[in-house]
Amino acid sequence: MASITLENLTKSYGETEVLHHVDGHIEDGEFIVVVGPSGCGKSTLLRMIAGLETITSGVVRIGERVVNNLEPAQRDIAMVFQNYALYPHMSVRENMAYGLKIRRLPKSEIDRRVREAAEILEIGDYLDRKPRQLSGGQRQRVAMGRAIVRDPQVFLFDEPLSNLDAKLRVQMRLEIRKLQRRLGVTSIFVTHDQVEAMTLGDRLMVLNAGYVEQFGTPIELYSRPASLFVAGFIGSPAMNFLPAQAEGGRLRLEGGATLACDTASRGPVTLGIRPEHLVADPDGPIVLRVDVLEQLGANTLVHGTLAGTRTELTASLDGVRQIATGDEIAFTAAGEALHIFDRDSGKRLEG
Repeated sequence: MASITLENLTKSYGETEVLHHVDGHIEDGEFIVVVGPSGCGKSTLLRMIAGLETITSGVVRIGERVVNNLEPAQRDIAMVFQNYALYPHMSVRENMAYGLKIRRLPKSEIDRRVREAAEILEIGDYLDRKPRQLSGGQRQRVAMGRAIVRDPQVFLFDEPLSNLDAKLRVQMRLEIRKLQRRLGVTSIFVTHDQVEAMTLGDRLMVLNAGYVEQFGTPIELYSRPASLFVAGFIGSPAMNFLPAQAEGGRLRLEGGATLACDTASRGPVTLGIRPEHLVADPDGPIVLRVDVLEQLGANTLVHGTLAGTRTELTASLDGVRQIATGDEIAFTAAGEALHIFDRDSGKRLEG
């Protein structure tokens, strides 16, 4: 197994720079998720680590080795792709064994590794089937088995669950996490799904337009997002953003409501409050005028606007609620639930 170090990595296509000075250290055995919207550069970063994309500048280390100029086969990594990349004319057994045959391992060793990986992934009954005879989830297990048998230092996952239905995605992400913990292999997993990221990663690297916005544990990103982008991207339903005026210890919202806060800042700011941190309170200063309800059973999402304004607001309430469109509900929020960001830069403002 091995750690991975990224030092000042950039990637350019001609005059266009798509990754900007990416730094990060991934510990041996750690599971890192690179998350961000489509086009932010996350798959490009993964392919640079794998050796499938050239590095414009900067350094990639796997363990103590600088691997910038090494071919993918020399980096001791295994990659699982979004589209499975299985050979359709080969059986499951042959697909899993193919890379080992290329490396000229003894047949007994190949058979042992394939058998052990198939047992781990519970696909032993499918070894003689062709990919077309398998479901999407089974094909993904085969792709993972092909990676496992190589016994690599690093696993790289490029949105491997994107082609699965919602229920199967939940099942497979749990199995991937259990598998990674069992094997203890350093892993990098790319996804655009923030729920997937939060449930899988020891730490998350959030990319936005080729820049690292924040690199930390899921709870750090949820509790103390470093920017408006991270705050809006991490968490479901998404954080509410309200224009406000900081007045040294208080925030004045549109419509005139005021909230106590611990910031010493003054001037225009953006206030962030997560829907689950709005607490119904008849005397609360935040009044939501209801437009749409989502009754989810365990909780009710209330969508509307801040009373007297056009600012959209969402609240999450426990259980089933008897609320009608047009109702007004008052809320409050504790000081620690308030996230304050600079209006211009979008960066978090500390107290």
